[in-house]
Amino acid sequence: MTTATQRTDRSDFYLTQEWLLLNNGSFGACPKPVFEVYQQWQVEFEKHPGGYMSRQREEMTNARTVLAEYLHTDQSRLAFVTNATMGVNVVAHSLRSWLQPGDEVLTTDHEYGACNHAWQFNCGKAGAHYINHTIPLPIHTDEQFIETFWSGVTARTKVIYLSHTTSPTALTFPLAEICRRARERDILTVIDGAHVPGQRDLFLDDLGADFYTGNCHKWMSAPKGTAFLHVRDEVQHLIEPLIVGHGWFPDKTSETPLVDYVEQYGTRELAGFLAVPAAIAYMQQHDWAAVRQRCHAMALAAKHTLEQHFDTEMICPETFEWFSQLCPIRLPDRTDMGKLGQILREQYQIEIPMINFRGTKIARLSVQMYTNQAELDTFVDAILQHAPACQEG
Repeated sequence: MTTATQRTDRSDFYLTQEWLLLNNGSFGACPKPVFEVYQQWQVEFEKHPGGYMSRQREEMTNARTVLAEYLHTDQSRLAFVTNATMGVNVVAHSLRSWLQPGDEVLTTDHEYGACNHAWQFNCGKAGAHYINHTIPLPIHTDEQFIETFWSGVTARTKVIYLSHTTSPTALTFPLAEICRRARERDILTVIDGAHVPGQRDLFLDDLGADFYTGNCHKWMSAPKGTAFLHVRDEVQHLIEPLIVGHGWFPDKTSETPLVDYVEQYGTRELAGFLAVPAAIAYMQQHDWAAVRQRCHAMALAAKHTLEQHFDTEMICPETFEWFSQLCPIRLPDRTDMGKLGQILREQYQIEIPMINFRGTKIARLSVQMYTNQAELDTFVDAILQHAPACQEG
């Protein structure tokens, strides 16, 4: 396979020039050099399907090993999944038979809707309770979040489920202390890191979460439908197949349940997973730490301009620890986000989530490698011009 070449402007991407795309957090964008590797793997499959499938386990292990090094873990603790929602579903489904009636799964009210549904469904089957504990905004310190969340823990809490970076509010929660306290109380921790890989460095073994899932296709710039599930050695025996295939046997227990139960379920598209090493190489060749720093600075400047102009209170500390390239910009509380978003789309061809989170109005800004300052200036100017006229009521 070829490797990603070194180019740095928007021509590296297939993104349309007709839209101003400030929504990388939803779907990501795959650079052409990485996409070419992805397509090469697809062609390899079509040329000799039997030969390709005969070596797929070896090739997937190789790809997993590269990803594991990037995530500072061992490949034996990783399985590929299509997205973080699938990762959460694998864990919620697996723990359904472990949970007892009356047990509680504790989370926040900042979670992603699809994953809320996964837990509600599986807790309902187990007779357990899924608790969305309120985390009020603004958050001023790590300690405030930790203590507010921990106040929801009870003697019935058996699982803590948290987003690492939240989808509706773009906040990166401080998790290490939560994981440490949970381990002391024999509470399992499940982390949805959908937005984190690529936005910040991950040291999964050090974090201490029992289960961690994250996307490669959002901020790592891998092909769509590529993600991972990380499971600590001590809890891999809890994993059950979401789809039962060749990896499960009725008369024996797998020695590698994570890969056998999560990855081995028949013929499917594997090219995206095999192209993940090319995405990692692309980031390394383009000094991704510098890319993140530049993007964060651009997002922070736009945030400052708008929040200072409208005199709105920031919803979290303005540090890299709380947000990176996915940035929450607070607009006035009376802003009609639906109307303002429609103006951005129809008059400026700007794509950005405009969120009403329990009355707090948030423009969820994504700044990725391909975003330039002129685009952010257009976005800021459009908000300044039209937000005052877009009022609720």
